[in-house]
Amino acid sequence: MEQRYICTYFFTSTYPKVCIMTKIKETSTNQDNRKNTLTQCPVTYTLGKMGGRWKPIIIYNLLSGTKRYSELKRLIPAITEKMLIQHLKELEVHNLVHRKSLPVVPPFVEYSLTESGKALKPVLDAMVGWALQNRDSTSIPVSPVPEEQLQ
Repeated sequence: MEQRYICTYFFTSTYPKVCIMTKIKETSTNQDNRKNTLTQCPVTYTLGKMGGRWKPIIIYNLLSGTKRYSELKRLIPAITEKMLIQHLKELEVHNLVHRKSLPVVPPFVEYSLTESGKALKPVLDAMVGWALQNRDSTSIPVSPVPEEQLQ
């Protein structure tokens, strides 16, 4: 059986950064629980695929149709380029987003939802409904989504 290690501590001295490796206990209860939760719990599975701060927003913006990278960046101004690129790649790996790239100068890249991604529409609509119904009066107001963006 191959031993696996995880870096548990970085420290610096006169030498470059050194990583102390700790053996992962494959048979630990914590590891078993993590594996079981990821494979058996549908909520955890769904959150693993589309959860996080930016992924639901990216998916929600793609529900209205195919978008170029610059359009997504304009629709989500608070996201950094690094995070947008990273999350688009992860969504593509999870088969929620399709990336179409044409070999022209300047690069032409479009993003659209796959069938699996489109199937998340009721989930995201339920999240919007819940937010509108349960927000605090002291929290930041949630503005309704313009009709043209929902089309």
